[in-house]
Amino acid sequence: MDKIDRRILRLLQEDSTIAVADLAKKVGLSTTPCWRRIQKLEEDGVIRKRVALLNPEKVNGRVTVFVSIRTNSHSMEWLKRFAEVIGEFPEVVEFYRMSGDIDYLLRVVVPDIAAYDAFYQKLIAKIEIRDVSSTFAMERIKYTTELPLDYMVLDKP
Repeated sequence: MDKIDRRILRLLQEDSTIAVADLAKKVGLSTTPCWRRIQKLEEDGVIRKRVALLNPEKVNGRVTVFVSIRTNSHSMEWLKRFAEVIGEFPEVVEFYRMSGDIDYLLRVVVPDIAAYDAFYQKLIAKIEIRDVSSTFAMERIKYTTELPLDYMVLDKP
């Protein structure tokens, strides 16, 4: 990858619907070489997929909850089962295995507290968890899906 690939990625992160001709012009390429670079970035798994980002309030996802989970079980079997259970919940939009005092962290998006309680009840009915702690976001101050690209290792400077 080089600086042109990084510029392509930066622009696609801002707007993945940009026309290839417009993208090519912005990075100083003609359309065909630009399209080939995009295809290569997709084949290499750098670009995983292109999506539409929705406004959570417009789709009744007004409440964001960070759910910290501790477990007594640390086996691969339990983790596999837990990941399967979490995969059943569309409310869980992010799921991480953590270091430190918390074993797992979830980001859950729901319309209200009652919907979160329903989620919680279904979760604990499906799998044993030692401790669950929920923190409700009061305000989203910064949110982005754009990854920082200044740390990319370039083949050609």
